[in-house]
Amino acid sequence: MANKKVHLISLGCARNDVDSEELAGRLEAGGFSLVDEPDSADALIVNTCGFVEQAKKDSIDTILAAADLKDSGGPRTVVAVGCLAQRYGAELADSLPEADAVLGFDDYTDIAERLRTVMAGGTVQPPTVMDRRTLLPIAPIERHRRRAVPGHQGELPTGIAPASGPRVPRRRLDNAPWAPLKIASGCDRRCAFCAIPSFRGAYLSRDADEIVEEAGWLVGQGVREIMLVSENSSSYGKDLADLRALESLLKRLSALDGLDWIRVSYLQPAELRSSLVDVMTSTPKVLPYFDLSFQHASAPLLRRMRRFGDPESFLGLIDSIRQRAPQAGIRSNVIVGFPGETSNDVDVLADFLARARLDAVGVFSYSDEDGTAAAELPDHVAAEEIEARHERIADLANVLCDERAAQRVGQRVQVLVEGVEGSQVTGRAAHQGPDVDGTTTVLVGQGRHMPTPGDMVSASVIDTVGVDLTAEIDEEG
Repeated sequence: MANKKVHLISLGCARNDVDSEELAGRLEAGGFSLVDEPDSADALIVNTCGFVEQAKKDSIDTILAAADLKDSGGPRTVVAVGCLAQRYGAELADSLPEADAVLGFDDYTDIAERLRTVMAGGTVQPPTVMDRRTLLPIAPIERHRRRAVPGHQGELPTGIAPASGPRVPRRRLDNAPWAPLKIASGCDRRCAFCAIPSFRGAYLSRDADEIVEEAGWLVGQGVREIMLVSENSSSYGKDLADLRALESLLKRLSALDGLDWIRVSYLQPAELRSSLVDVMTSTPKVLPYFDLSFQHASAPLLRRMRRFGDPESFLGLIDSIRQRAPQAGIRSNVIVGFPGETSNDVDVLADFLARARLDAVGVFSYSDEDGTAAAELPDHVAAEEIEARHERIADLANVLCDERAAQRVGQRVQVLVEGVEGSQVTGRAAHQGPDVDGTTTVLVGQGRHMPTPGDMVSASVIDTVGVDLTAEIDEEG
């Protein structure tokens, strides 16, 4: 079965994208060829997302669409992997016979062999549904010697690993000038609405040397910006007996030649230390970009969510960031319609957003997730009321974020160029995270050198459309 061709579809977040590239690396090392078009593949692997109801639906629809390709001479084998597969295991396999196999995280190390078995008509058992937090000791400090989650198990031993590159096999699936880089897996928090810890497992940090090595390898692949990803980046190092490990890691990464930007994703406000804010706003190459998981602003409702905070503490944190870096990018996600949420809670959230002036806000409607504490709570909000609250907060967030973007007119920004089509140059400024926070269109004057993807240009913001910026390249840029 040598030289069989595989196409990978990655759904969901940037953490899934890293897992997909690990799968691609292992498949290629196992004798498979990666192809860009699903129609030309012998097998199609769908890396699913299982975070919220809409993500689950999108994952199932994608699997069904992949299976439809079989009738038109496309891939003969369709395999589901990822969060949805791990979360539901045999239940998903039974309800979705269109997938030839459903594989879990523990199959990743031997993915090439598993796929070979499926393509030959053999059977591979779906993952066992379990609380994966039980795979590691409760005490974080005792975990580091037991690696049992994707992205950490099965590293190549010395002598087999490449002389330069990630010890976990990884093969880039695009040529974008930015790339996610996983620094940890799992989560120890017990947020009432979230099922992720149960199927991703307990929190486990990667070794800093491995992260720096992988970052260097990415730079060699043409990457100019790395985005550090995990389920909770502000917890990095707690299982390494070093609560300032992220600060040290950022300083080490900033020393890498050829790397221009370092972005940190998904920070818990309750864990964001002043010393980390200092490092993120003062270290060369580290972007003053704060992806803060507020989720709400009402203190009573946050406690019901098993979270911490209130409007004043959140606003104080935002103010401390902007005092250090006035142009810092700050984004967040919020949930409306959580069980027990009152109209007053919604008013508190709206007032907070108006005062916070965030650069980007994702607004989610609450829905019950299997196995979560929230699903068992009383006082569920009616679906039509959730929809109305979502519309109110989403509309407000759009207006506020548009206004925040407009305040950047006249500012000078650095832009990482991501695409050039004819005379159209698009990229992102420092406050714009990949895929979620808007883009910047760069106007290049007649006779000026046309930048290429991966270039970093200096430009002045002259207009906005929503959260998207229009900027004119500087004479010296």
